[in-house]
Amino acid sequence: MIELPTDLPADLAPLAWLIGVWEGSGVIDYPVGDERLQGEFAQRISFSHDGGPFLNYSSTATFTGEDQAVSIPLTAETGFWRLARPATAADAGPALLPPQASTVTRTADDVEALRGENGGFPIEVSLAHSDGMLEFYVGQIDGPRVDISSDAVVRSAGTKEYGAASRMYGLVDAHLLWAWDIAALGTPLRAHASARLAKV
Repeated sequence: MIELPTDLPADLAPLAWLIGVWEGSGVIDYPVGDERLQGEFAQRISFSHDGGPFLNYSSTATFTGEDQAVSIPLTAETGFWRLARPATAADAGPALLPPQASTVTRTADDVEALRGENGGFPIEVSLAHSDGMLEFYVGQIDGPRVDISSDAVVRSAGTKEYGAASRMYGLVDAHLLWAWDIAALGTPLRAHASARLAKV
């Protein structure tokens, strides 16, 4: 059973089911040229909040191979998940600039006004990878399902080729299931990894 916090800012209500620490395992299967990169990995994901209108996100994973005999740290991620909405003068930023107008507490009605015609809420996800890559995703959250696609990818000069991605997250039988498609290393956008995680 998933317990939802009751002390959240209104903007986090659609995201509340994600909050917590999730652990489990997944599989990798991705072709690169004539080679096929395959194996299993262990993963830990954390969604938390500090009172702001966004979730803090972090993920670490360890490649264990097909026979669980190896342990290789994979790229870690950290970032923020939030509902997409226009910034107002009552919002802080950019950078460390304070709000230019009195802070207004957003309500459930304010959040409901963001709901799209298809029933979902627009979402933005910004992620930084430990290997020098940044991703910005846009998409939607509709109940216990998130669908996002990369809107921008920024890579440092030393990173491997990576052009686009899409991700899907869902709550199924109290488990967080996700799938991640990527376009990388000369291979067009296609499935590369998926996992099943339990709340700890």
